[in-house]
Amino acid sequence: MSIKTERLFSRAKKLAKKGKLITFGVVPDKAETGYGYIEANINNTDDYYSIKSFTEKPSQKNAKKYLDSVNYLWNSGMFMFKASVYLSELEKFEPEILSACKKSCIIENIDSDFIRIDNDAFHQCPNESIDYAVMEHTKNGVVVPLDANWSDVGSWSSLWDIKTKDNNDNVSEGDVFLEDVKNTYTYSSNRLVSVIGVSNLVIVDTQDALLVADKQQTHNIKKIVARLNNDKRSEVDNHRKVFRPWGYYDSVDSGEDFQVKRIVVNSGAKLSLQKHKYRAEHWVVVKGTALVTCGDKVFELVENQSTYIPQGSLHRLENHQDIPLEIIEIQTGSYLGEDDIIRLEDDYLRN
Repeated sequence: MSIKTERLFSRAKKLAKKGKLITFGVVPDKAETGYGYIEANINNTDDYYSIKSFTEKPSQKNAKKYLDSVNYLWNSGMFMFKASVYLSELEKFEPEILSACKKSCIIENIDSDFIRIDNDAFHQCPNESIDYAVMEHTKNGVVVPLDANWSDVGSWSSLWDIKTKDNNDNVSEGDVFLEDVKNTYTYSSNRLVSVIGVSNLVIVDTQDALLVADKQQTHNIKKIVARLNNDKRSEVDNHRKVFRPWGYYDSVDSGEDFQVKRIVVNSGAKLSLQKHKYRAEHWVVVKGTALVTCGDKVFELVENQSTYIPQGSLHRLENHQDIPLEIIEIQTGSYLGEDDIIRLEDDYLRN
């Protein structure tokens, strides 16, 4: 950290102790349309300024105007304030957010070194940023200019900016083949991705979805997310790999009346004692040793052994070994949703 930057943070700390809510505005060096901007009242020689307005990602014309002006800074999304001051302002301007957060923390449970807040209560929280909820309304907000090598790595184009590039200005991560490609970011999480004869793109291939976008348009991903929400698409909430207190499962395949999952149970962990109304399950152990409860029977399965869990049968899967347990689960039935779980006992206090 430079002496100048250290001095700015020291100044911000003093302001925060006095009850100010500080946001850090980055001095812009280009007409960037992918960032938000803060209009500051830069009318004195202080090293902090009052905030006039916040502007979301502007057009190229307005971004150029902001760059030429001395009154606009990039909105870094970084803040400094006393928790008590922020919560007081939040209660004043967005009490529903504060109420939802309090409720989700009251109904929490401790899982190993995790604190798991109540999911239903937290989802009642309005979806508003600190800027919208508090900073645009409070009279105690100030902006401290930050003249630093800052980049919003929350955008794909910005990630391309900071990564090592090849001779054609491409960034490639994962199993990627490029042919006659320039100025492009390509990411593959789990399979071969081949790209031919394109430029200025962002290509991101994950187990959940594939994104292909012009590098200058990646900030419009929010429009796709809005459409997914409006269409009630499952991709908004469901991921292929889903983490649970006991480990995780990976949805390998699915079709009409069947679903295949790879389940990994951490050492010493166990799933809830449960049953299903609509589905049966087949378990095949591929690594480790499983302790299985099925009805009134309790038995062990080792690698390459399997068992059948009939529809409606009480069952549980446990790992008493020092290594992770891996099984392949094949579900069959008329309904295979995650809400078809009737828990009778659970170490993690889930319903």
